[in-house]
Amino acid sequence: MLDYIKNNWLYNTKQDLLAGIVVALALIPEAIAFSIIAGVDPKIGLYASFSMTVIIAIVGARSGMISAATGAMALLMITLVKEHGLQYLMAVTILTGVIQIIAGYLKLGDLMRFVSKPVVTGFVNALAILIFMAQLPELTNATWSVYLLTASGLAIIYLFPLIPLIGKLIPSPLVCIITLTIGAVLLGLDVRTVGDMGQLPDTLPIFLLPDVPLTFHTLQIIFPYALALAAVGLLESMMTATIIDDLTSTTSNKNQECKGQGIANIGTGLLGGMAGCAMIGQSMINIKSGGRSRLSTLFAGVALLIMILFLSDILKLIPMAALVAVMIMVSISTFSWDSIKNIKHHPLSSNIVMLATVAAVVTTHNLAIGVFIGVLLSALLFAHQVSQCVVVQSTTANEQIYNVYGQIFFASADHFSSLFDLNDVAQHVKVDLTLAHFWDLTAITALDKVIIKLRAQGATTELIGMNEATAKMIDKFAIHDDPNLNQKLLASH
Repeated sequence: MLDYIKNNWLYNTKQDLLAGIVVALALIPEAIAFSIIAGVDPKIGLYASFSMTVIIAIVGARSGMISAATGAMALLMITLVKEHGLQYLMAVTILTGVIQIIAGYLKLGDLMRFVSKPVVTGFVNALAILIFMAQLPELTNATWSVYLLTASGLAIIYLFPLIPLIGKLIPSPLVCIITLTIGAVLLGLDVRTVGDMGQLPDTLPIFLLPDVPLTFHTLQIIFPYALALAAVGLLESMMTATIIDDLTSTTSNKNQECKGQGIANIGTGLLGGMAGCAMIGQSMINIKSGGRSRLSTLFAGVALLIMILFLSDILKLIPMAALVAVMIMVSISTFSWDSIKNIKHHPLSSNIVMLATVAAVVTTHNLAIGVFIGVLLSALLFAHQVSQCVVVQSTTANEQIYNVYGQIFFASADHFSSLFDLNDVAQHVKVDLTLAHFWDLTAITALDKVIIKLRAQGATTELIGMNEATAKMIDKFAIHDDPNLNQKLLASH
């Protein structure tokens, strides 16, 4: 137990605590903004961010990853809140968590292995672009003081780490926020602040059950929303976990993370919050600020609650320009610049998948759609590439032998059939499948057509060298006109 606590909580204490403070400060305006998007009181998003962050620190699988209220989830709640109200939102949040726990037990987290590297890169780049675009309203038609503060904040973020001795001790985003807040107050600058975003809560969240009828009709209302929220939440969380895995050169249990997200959402719903998931922006802030263990995530949630309850008068003074500077830094560091630098050296198919994922996410502002398009496109391009790797070589001595190489399936079946010369056929033909594999009914149908056409030319045919899986497929689905052929083939195999 002591080893677990040390290895998961206390091996990076100072940096984790400092990183947690930075994350908490960055969570406040985002949580308020996402609450406004969903059509609920700002305290709903703030309570959700507190509970999600604290609970996931304990039950999640990815150390250092931040989960809270997110824009992607908020967009799915708009209609529900408008038509049915807050109590139904809480019920949806709880049901979302239940679905995510079930997904964890069904090991749906393992599906992440089907997400290719170009899709992950496209997801990261799209998120970086969206994070930057989200800052533009604060910079559009702004006063000179906003631009000055933002530029000063970026200078502090990038130059402070270069200062000897102290540069590495304190996260530069925290220095940026503190310095710009003091500067804006002392100079009396008229700029937009956190206090302008909405009213901060002044009471602790309380445990309560959603006040909704426990009927099948209620389930009909909330289930579609819960299913969509669970899917989007898991997708964004799994993608974020994969990115943090790469950044920290560590691994995480995706199925356990599914369960952790579910438990966190159930707890959030019971505390009056809205459904949430992992946040790529805040997770990147945590990692870039030195946060690594579960302590950084836990302290971010605790610090958030302390700030909004006891330090709200100070928080209201933080200029939004300071947080804009931090988020611009996040977008710059999140973007995979190597994907642009090496675009000429990467395969065309990888570039197409990456760019399509970016375009879909940025256009729709829907991460799930972008990743789905990327995965689908990856599968189609992979199938096309594999289908072009089928080779049939013919040798003729006393008999004609066709040596088949490659994977025969629905995408390569027609190409496979076209490689046989059916105009000049020997009396006896062998088809050697030693280095081939037949995957599906389409492949077996293509083989049937070849055999039948060879026999139509007066040739006797024989299949040799099948592996066990191919032999079973042929035995089950082939329709050769020799009723005894399949049994002979299996016996010889």
